[in-house]
Amino acid sequence: MATLQCRVVSAREELYSGEISMLIASGTEGEIGILPGHTPLITLLKPGAMRVQTPNGEEEVIYVSGGVLEVQPKLVTVLADTAVRAHNLDESKIVEARNKAEQMLVNQSDTVQTNAALASLAESVAQLQTIRKYKNRA
Repeated sequence: MATLQCRVVSAREELYSGEISMLIASGTEGEIGILPGHTPLITLLKPGAMRVQTPNGEEEVIYVSGGVLEVQPKLVTVLADTAVRAHNLDESKIVEARNKAEQMLVNQSDTVQTNAALASLAESVAQLQTIRKYKNRA
């Protein structure tokens, strides 16, 4: 089976390094699947679940809050703003953050607060979707 090397790195740590048979992520233009032999590419990532499939068929789900995905002939690199393994996401904290963001939208007083609340809300929704995807696979 053909494989390629993959590195998933956030500002805080390296979350994955090794061989993969496939990677699926949410790019700004939609969902993208990377297989061995993929055309070189650089794309921005939007918040959401990223799935990394190993050559033995195991799959790891990682939440990324955004970043850059680069595909080279034998290497896929993900430089994420924030990245967390799906099984490490805390659903209760995420729901609390979503509720705070919704409150901020209700009590908004300027554009900066609105933008911050919308960004926080979008991130919490993407994290909750990642948790749901992970739970459906586990």
